[in-house]
Amino acid sequence: MNETPTRVYAEIDLDAVRDNVRALRARAPRAALMAVVKADAYGHGAVPCARAALEAGAAWLGTATPQEALALRAAGIDAPLLCWLWTPGGPWREAVEAGIDVSVSGMWALREVQDAARAAGRTARIQLKADTGLGRAGCQPADWAELVGAAAAAEAEGTVRVTGIWSHFACADEPGHPSIPLQLTAFGDMLAYAEKEGLEPEVRHIANSPATLTLPESHYDLVRCGLAVYGVSPAPELGTSAELGLRPAMSLKASVALVKTVPAGQGVSYGHHYTTDAETDLALIPAGYADGVPRHASGRGPVAVGGRIRHVAGRVAMDQFVVDLGRDHGPRRVRPGDEAVLFGSGEHGEPTAEDWAQAADTIAYEIVTRIGARVPRVYRNG
Repeated sequence: MNETPTRVYAEIDLDAVRDNVRALRARAPRAALMAVVKADAYGHGAVPCARAALEAGAAWLGTATPQEALALRAAGIDAPLLCWLWTPGGPWREAVEAGIDVSVSGMWALREVQDAARAAGRTARIQLKADTGLGRAGCQPADWAELVGAAAAAEAEGTVRVTGIWSHFACADEPGHPSIPLQLTAFGDMLAYAEKEGLEPEVRHIANSPATLTLPESHYDLVRCGLAVYGVSPAPELGTSAELGLRPAMSLKASVALVKTVPAGQGVSYGHHYTTDAETDLALIPAGYADGVPRHASGRGPVAVGGRIRHVAGRVAMDQFVVDLGRDHGPRRVRPGDEAVLFGSGEHGEPTAEDWAQAADTIAYEIVTRIGARVPRVYRNG
């Protein structure tokens, strides 16, 4: 994009992505790193961030949906790529032909990927997912022998190559949680069984961002990093971004659309949940929940404008919200066109995505991922 948008935009620092990948690789020096770019790279832009991560040494990419994976291939990205969220009838053949590793959690998926491999006339790359305790996707221990046996037979037939065995933690973002050692033990047992039955995976992996940062015993051959690649702490309990050696890549900025003086007793925004207690100046920020600004942060969301941190006055609407400037605007008078920073790295005193997460009673993952498609992304250091 040649010009910076004037209403609202998300500024993405690709150097921060690169620096974060390097920092995470240093935390897991014996393992390769997968940069997870699902959900449009957590709202940051899948293709630019994938390329930046690979430039910084990521060896793999990961997506949830096959459409996300195929879009990366269509953009010319040919790095090893795992896609894990499949439903019956999915684009298996397209994935096989594109050389995408597909995750298999059960017999139905193995059958469908075998059919696709036969139709494509090439061997499918699959990774078996073990449910070690998350209770979501993955094969239960009771069904593992059947799936492993069928996968080994398919490999002997030549329809598939089992390239990986993997699992996912439920509570790695809660240091000391009793489920962590139980899942590690279960993964070790299920992996040992698969290898005993003749499977020789290229990569074994269970570590997500929190485990990469705190559980070196979980690193195996590959660590999968999602939110941490974008510089946001995956859990406040683990530390802030700065404490973890990460730098947030996204800043959400808007231009002040209007400044006006209103009397005491003025209701502000829908429902009049905020009423001025004295004559004051209000600033209109032209971003709302259609852009991803959480309505649950009404009355609480922080914004840096005019050299001070303000807070949303009243409800966040679909396209806009208001902040109360007071009559003393602080270091400088706020005028239409001035920059308002909803969140950024925090390095200059601005709010962070974690601040908005606390204001909305959610997690920082949701804050950055929910920034909508109508918000332009502006890339720096491409």
